Amino acid sequence: MTSDVLPATGRLDGPEHRFPVRVYFEDTDLSGVVYHANYLRYMERARSDMLRVAGIDQRAAFEAGEGVYAVRDVSLRFAAPARLDDDLVVVSRLTGFRPASATIQQRVMKGTAILVEASVEAVFITPSGRPRRQPPQWLDIFARLLPQGN
Repeated sequence: MTSDVLPATGRLDGPEHRFPVRVYFEDTDLSGVVYHANYLRYMERARSDMLRVAGIDQRAAFEAGEGVYAVRDVSLRFAAPARLDDDLVVVSRLTGFRPASATIQQRVMKGTAILVEASVEAVFITPSGRPRRQPPQWLDIFARLLPQGN
């Protein structure tokens, strides 16, 4: 096995992060469309990748006992289904942040069509589950990611 094959990764395009997803058979339900809960999986992967690409090391924070993110609130709106073998892109954009939380707007796209839209609030929590301030360098990263005017 060679190390030249890497997992899918997204990229930052200005304030937006774009993460590629392909729909596999395991993602679909009996009717042949993506099962609704799998969109949450796609978005979770995209959010994690956005943070990693931006320079936020969630694993290091967890291993150091600083804390982890937990989803506090999520709102979804379904517009159209994705199907087997569709190539999708999850577009993520930070829309706000506070000392202990971040809000990210996400869209699952097929070409120019929006299939699903979501707003996600993630809260940084201690290992015991209490909210805590995010590391200061993360807040600096968020300030750079936040589109002007927000």
